[in-house]
Amino acid sequence: MNRKITLAVTALLFTQTLWGEDLASMFKSAKVSGELRSIYMQIDEDNAADSYATAVGGMLKYELAPYQGLSAAVALRTTDNISGLSGEGDEYNSELSGEDKYYYQLSEAYVSYKYKQLLVVFGRQSIDTPLADSDDIRMIPNSFEAYTATYSSDTLSITAGHFDRWQGVDAGLESGWSSTGEYGATYTGLTYEGGIFKVNGWYYNFSNPRESEVADGADTNANDTYYTDVELGIEDQGVKLTMALQYLKQVEDDKSGVEAEIYGASTTLEAGDFELGLSYDESAKKANKHSFSGYGGGTLFAGMDVMILDEITEDRKASSWVASLSYQLKDLNLFYAYGDFKGDANSAGEEAHIIEHNAGFEYESGEFSLMGIYVLNENKEDSSSSEFNNNNFRAVMAYKF
Repeated sequence: MNRKITLAVTALLFTQTLWGEDLASMFKSAKVSGELRSIYMQIDEDNAADSYATAVGGMLKYELAPYQGLSAAVALRTTDNISGLSGEGDEYNSELSGEDKYYYQLSEAYVSYKYKQLLVVFGRQSIDTPLADSDDIRMIPNSFEAYTATYSSDTLSITAGHFDRWQGVDAGLESGWSSTGEYGATYTGLTYEGGIFKVNGWYYNFSNPRESEVADGADTNANDTYYTDVELGIEDQGVKLTMALQYLKQVEDDKSGVEAEIYGASTTLEAGDFELGLSYDESAKKANKHSFSGYGGGTLFAGMDVMILDEITEDRKASSWVASLSYQLKDLNLFYAYGDFKGDANSAGEEAHIIEHNAGFEYESGEFSLMGIYVLNENKEDSSSSEFNNNNFRAVMAYKF
């Protein structure tokens, strides 16, 4: 058994010895929650084999009732490929259930303690921060083996944490729990939200993997990341305007090649059932360096279902802008987004230009939800490439209980 999980279980048994029947009430009032989920995904490649897959699975979580601030929980995540509704060989899409066509993981196993406005969580858990997040876009969201502490008031939240390993779709379902570096990752963040303003400020220290992991092809990501954003929201007579600015700076550490400076802006207009959005990000050129979006989907404003600016920042100035429109019709939301990602010539004289379209719907009624999304990517600089020349469709059905 993993050392951290063993310590968590030992701590729980120790408290039972101290509290006896009081601890028993934690189990009597425990709650069970979960989700059933099924996804169908098809990718049609312009210059490679098409692939598709259907998966079914979900999550089951058992959480003890708190006693004097102490609680604990475990959660199991599963996904299984449905062979009759999935391709074989090169036609099999591994994004839902991995190359093994199934995945079972104890994704959460933690002990938590809450005292007034302070919450401390130790063990396997879900984290949602700008550069480490659950990124729940397929069957298995990311989770982390971490220590976290959060202080929250009505307007202020201060968070600090450290994580050593992670699992999920972004980590690779074939890997199970993967290392986040020889010394893991440490972060701290502050969020202030009062009146019409919201301000975020975050610092991360990411470490490189051990030499043995580098030999196996692991990424080297060591850097210090500084991130901030400021948001202003104004609402009058049913019309809401939101404007935001963001800044990300990454300083290379341990010769990782990660170094970046990115500026971004976004604005969203909500009027009745319509929402219109426009966002922009620009990355300065850093010779032979690239940006790192962290462990998850990243935090930049101008990102799409597939494309993020990180894909084209290496050794060049790069920019992206995204325009989006959505319409809410009772429980049904219809949406469309257009993204344009451009990179200047790098040291080898290679430019980048990728277009992405997202169109789809989201339906949610009570605990049931259904989503369908169509994604089209076009590599304007290299139409013969198998990278970013494809279209894919994804249908997601979920029921929470």
